[in-house]
Amino acid sequence: MYEQKYIDREKSWLAFNARVLQEAADNTVPLLDRLRFVGIFSNNLDEFFRVRYAAIRRLSLSGISGEKYLGGVSAHQLVKDITEIVIQQQSESLRILGNIEAELEAENIFIINEDQITHDQERFLKDFFIQKLSPELVTIILNDLAEFPILKDTLGYLAVRLEMNQNDEVRYAVIEIPKTINRFVVLPSHDDKHYVILIDDVIRYNLKNIFNIFDYKSVSAHMIKITRDAQLDIDSDLSKSMLEKIASSVKDRRIGEPVRFIYDNLIEEDTLRFFLDKMKIVETDSIIPGGRYHNRRDYMNFPNLGRYDLLYKPNEPLPIPGLSLGGSILEKINKKDYLLHAPYQSFSYLTKFLREAALDPKVTSIKITLYRLAKNSQIISSLINAAKNGKKVTVQIELQARFDEATNISYAEQMQTEGINLIFGIKGLKVHSKICVIERVEDGKTRRYGFISTGNFNESTAKIYTDVTLFTCHQGILKDISKIFEFFDINYRVHRYKHLIVSPHYTRTKFIKLIDREILHALAGRKTHIKLKMNSLSDFKMIDKLYEASNAGVKIQLQVRGICSLIPGIPGMSENIEAISIVDNYLEHSRVYIFGNAGLTEVYISSADFMTRNLDGRVEVTCPIYDLEIKKELIDNFNIAWKGNVKVRYHSYKLDNKYKPRNHHAPFRAQLETYKYYQNKIAVLEQIPQKIN
Repeated sequence: MYEQKYIDREKSWLAFNARVLQEAADNTVPLLDRLRFVGIFSNNLDEFFRVRYAAIRRLSLSGISGEKYLGGVSAHQLVKDITEIVIQQQSESLRILGNIEAELEAENIFIINEDQITHDQERFLKDFFIQKLSPELVTIILNDLAEFPILKDTLGYLAVRLEMNQNDEVRYAVIEIPKTINRFVVLPSHDDKHYVILIDDVIRYNLKNIFNIFDYKSVSAHMIKITRDAQLDIDSDLSKSMLEKIASSVKDRRIGEPVRFIYDNLIEEDTLRFFLDKMKIVETDSIIPGGRYHNRRDYMNFPNLGRYDLLYKPNEPLPIPGLSLGGSILEKINKKDYLLHAPYQSFSYLTKFLREAALDPKVTSIKITLYRLAKNSQIISSLINAAKNGKKVTVQIELQARFDEATNISYAEQMQTEGINLIFGIKGLKVHSKICVIERVEDGKTRRYGFISTGNFNESTAKIYTDVTLFTCHQGILKDISKIFEFFDINYRVHRYKHLIVSPHYTRTKFIKLIDREILHALAGRKTHIKLKMNSLSDFKMIDKLYEASNAGVKIQLQVRGICSLIPGIPGMSENIEAISIVDNYLEHSRVYIFGNAGLTEVYISSADFMTRNLDGRVEVTCPIYDLEIKKELIDNFNIAWKGNVKVRYHSYKLDNKYKPRNHHAPFRAQLETYKYYQNKIAVLEQIPQKIN
């Protein structure tokens, strides 16, 4: 028996982020998209330190070992291990970024610094600095302040060192790099050559102008970046509304404890020590030397410069066969279920559903859960439109959707003003389910319509996240959804559901029963299998149950994009389990669970991963698929991904992100093949138009 049963979830997550970095290094990825992956890698790492690392650091400082919760490693050791891994990854990301910049130069795209500015560019940048950049700058002289200013963890700063002429005095300052201006300044092109400079370097170029009132002999500026603990500490004051509590906690987040400090490794020793001392950053925090530029998440918004040949060619979202955006969606759903698979198919079907419900005189009510929303949400507009048309609209909005709290608070206030009934969740439980039900009076009777999704109702992320949404008129399923909204209102009453599997009360036990059934089939010699697609797998009890199934002879295929604490392929423990991860142009986000059941296959879609928080600490919804065509479609999707031999990595105890070999097979890229699959479905239906009604 292999002595290690689980992979630490934090190290597994860092391995996932290394897969993102692999995309940045992949020469087959278009150059500007490789820059985008550098940005995604950096953004992911920021959130990791603000949340997961911060939680482990809290545990370490408390003196609790935490081995029981961390898969056998102590919190203190894990803090050290994470820092070592991240330093190595940061070094690798700088190397990759340097290679990308060299390749961009071969394409006549030059990212220059303040020492490379030409005379013509100088004139342009002088005007840019005076007119746009200078008014946005916040510059603070630090030496004489009674209290050191709070540096925000969402921003980058230039740590400035001024060596004065008088008495060799050294003064320190900090310049906040503004978020209100795109960090990349596009300079006038010349001879078909494109030039880009970072705002950081424009500021460096203008240090003399910024500090011209000081008598100094030298000035230097190096970038620093702070990451703070982003855990929300919710006020228990009963006199405050949930809106007030969350708003206050989000505001307090800006002064959370520092958990990571990154600095330009060329910074002067005295400057570094000054900032570490003043910010009370100690060796037990994660102090990481880096390159000249931080906040590389901004590379996600690097200008395209009109070079669309250096970007992935976008695939236009396809229509859902048999479902038109021109006609009534409710009439179609009344006859059969439909599945929306974004971004392969148009997310507009979901907004069309809500717009139609808002206008339909027969619709009396709309109930929906909201977790993360687009910046300018069509979903919110449709719900407000419905309220204005006299519909009773109930919205459960999750105010604690991490890093979207402020946006959701703003939307909540907007909806309250329009008379929408808001539910702010349940104490101790996040509502992560993605459900909607409407009631429509037909022939004097109330009939329900609705949808259940694996992803957020967000038009922006629907362009890059793969998620599935079931549109249904199944009255049993929709009655269960109505019960969930009753639970939101009166949450001390636990409902029983005939069709849906709902966390926190039933999801764990139901999935264990489904796995146990496959074990019994295997022991009886019947054909059986388990195919699970999810974002993360870290719950030890569920992993143990999958190990048990493997030992009973159940063949298990796992598609786990992110964290995978299960160790596959170990004789005597998991020899019948294979686990892969696909990281590609789209973010794999859907959760699909398939159980062979000796030929009577059952398929489920879910908002829940196999993580303890999803199973026990959130309101999640898993929905059975009854429509045979949709069931086949989801199985086909899983099998297409499993057949993939491009962008597919194996999960293993080595955390080495080894690519799946092609073994002389032609390249098979799952996301492209999935798009072709849906193109083919349309082509087949166009050949038999009499079946479309």
